[in-house]
Amino acid sequence: MHVVILVGASGSGKTTIAKAVAERFPEAIEVLFFDSIGVPSADTMITEYGSVEGWQRAKTFEWMQRLVSLSGSGRNIILEGQMRLAFLSEGASAAGLSSYTPILIDCDDATRARRLIVDRQQPELATDDMMNWAAYLRSEALDVGCDVLDTSELSLEQAISYVAERSLSALP
Repeated sequence: MHVVILVGASGSGKTTIAKAVAERFPEAIEVLFFDSIGVPSADTMITEYGSVEGWQRAKTFEWMQRLVSLSGSGRNIILEGQMRLAFLSEGASAAGLSSYTPILIDCDDATRARRLIVDRQQPELATDDMMNWAAYLRSEALDVGCDVLDTSELSLEQAISYVAERSLSALP
């Protein structure tokens, strides 16, 4: 089993890429979506986990454990979601997931804003907070040497090829 984890802020293209890979490689790659567990309100996250980050960390740990439990499925796995790379590392270690490939799916702020406002019709997401979150993830990825796929000027086909190649390849 090879695990690829796509991380990125809203509007980066990670969900679009993950869905397209799932459609093209249904027998070889199982695609999972972090948000499929449900995303409570910020107030609920704070009440139950102490902070939004606390919720994200706890759920990332749960996902890493789930990935380990799926290791016998015979298919490679892609997990898509918004999570800190530090939480991935901690969660994988705690779960005993010894090898995975994180890829930051990223784009420039103008592209992100256009995708969120025009393409997705979710202007409430095109905020300074979202742009700062994207910048944080970018900085974290560069600090740890994570692959970064900038989708600002890539075609969907190019992005799918990049992710599928890494998902279908042998473990690094």
